[in-house]
Amino acid sequence: MTTSAIVVVGSVNADLLIRTPTHPAPGETVLGRSFSVLAGGKGANQAVAAARLGARVCLVGAVGADELARPALATLRESDVDLTAVAVLSEPTGVAMITVADGGENAIVVAPGANALIDARHLDSHLPLIGGAEVVVLPGEIPRSGIEAAIRAARGRVVLNLAPVIEVDLDVLRRVDPLVVNEYEAFDTLEMVAGAAARREVGNDCYAAARALLAAGIPAVVITLGARGALVAQGDEVAAIRSPAVTAVDTTGAGDAFVGALASRLAAGDNLINATRLAVRVGAFSVTGYGAQNSYPTLNDPLPA
Repeated sequence: MTTSAIVVVGSVNADLLIRTPTHPAPGETVLGRSFSVLAGGKGANQAVAAARLGARVCLVGAVGADELARPALATLRESDVDLTAVAVLSEPTGVAMITVADGGENAIVVAPGANALIDARHLDSHLPLIGGAEVVVLPGEIPRSGIEAAIRAARGRVVLNLAPVIEVDLDVLRRVDPLVVNEYEAFDTLEMVAGAAARREVGNDCYAAARALLAAGIPAVVITLGARGALVAQGDEVAAIRSPAVTAVDTTGAGDAFVGALASRLAAGDNLINATRLAVRVGAFSVTGYGAQNSYPTLNDPLPA
């Protein structure tokens, strides 16, 4: 296994995607327009997004010994992601059930499967790989102990995408640079690290939430805002990065496209502001196509300005 600039420790899923006019209400059945089995999982998505932009990427993760492993790994292979640290385990391949309604909004339910076994014990044999990476990327779809073990092992920069928000030790969070969350996850993370009173104090103000997370000792915070772009908080400043206007057809995996692009530019030596500028453009590009990994740009694709 060669040393990779970026090591992603995260989930690998098969996405079972149905396109539908509207999302069903509780107890309602809605007829879908089409069904697809696509590659997904936040770890795999972020690895593909970074690799398609030219980064050398290794993925640490797991699939099952089942039929869904093949489509789950297909785009990773096509994108030249190093898969030698992806194990085949006893649990089934993770699955995400996704409905995408007209207008591009999605609803997702995930069965973790083999991803639930990527804990600290599983990562023991991969700690040298993680320690040798320039950038380590971690989404929240693996167990807490795995996230914490990977952050402690990292010697390079750590990008933690706490999505979904899970309980993580504050001392570990203070090692990440940056923490990447969306506007809803930002408030949940703030409550986790500083308590309900701190959450109430900031109200619905993302700028205030970003400053409060910095005050809790997290070195840098990026809050993604969908079509409105992102906020970058570091030191004493919170900067707004505008997203280009596009017509969205499917928002699935847009946040992962952002994180992968961000990591690729950080590994290339960009500062956090410039890396975020590129990441919002990649995220905007991704929502103009269907699916997650299939919609991510390569270096040859023109990005929206």
